Amino acid sequence: MPRIDDAALHEAALAHLARFSATEAGLRRVLANRIRRWAREAGQGGRDAEEIAAEAARATEAAARIARRLVEAGAVDDAAFAASRARRLRGSGRSGRATLAHLLQKGVAPPLAAAALEGEEVPDETHACLVACRRRRIGPFAAAAPDPDTRRKWLATLARAGFGGEVARRALAMSRDEAVERLG
Repeated sequence: MPRIDDAALHEAALAHLARFSATEAGLRRVLANRIRRWAREAGQGGRDAEEIAAEAARATEAAARIARRLVEAGAVDDAAFAASRARRLRGSGRSGRATLAHLLQKGVAPPLAAAALEGEEVPDETHACLVACRRRRIGPFAAAAPDPDTRRKWLATLARAGFGGEVARRALAMSRDEAVERLG
């Protein structure tokens, strides 16, 4: 079983970044998974547990250094990741709350995540709500006018998706033409 060294970790980090956009925390997570996998295989290969633990600890420190160097080199940019992901999620109908939760889960710092949602190119909450309505064929995109019970169900659907009541009511009250125009 080969040792897990800095070069192997750096190569793994570059291979991941070649395929995926990532935050510093996300890249650290990927490298930590690689180290855990290596440790499990080394243990199954009969290596000493103390030796594996020491090498895994050293590799974890190296992974943090590698991630930091890639941030400094500009290969990993949490702010650009957050802006891009916020634009994509909001444009596909995700609420601000859901988008914020997603960014935080990906390891974006709370101030960066909040700033990403305020970006110029990120669709606003009403736009995202209308996209969600169109995808679910509710509100202005429904086949027929709803009865009060159906309207409550639509409001509940949008609330579960993270949209506030005022935004949801405004989106559901729009005519189809107005909604289509708003979506561009």
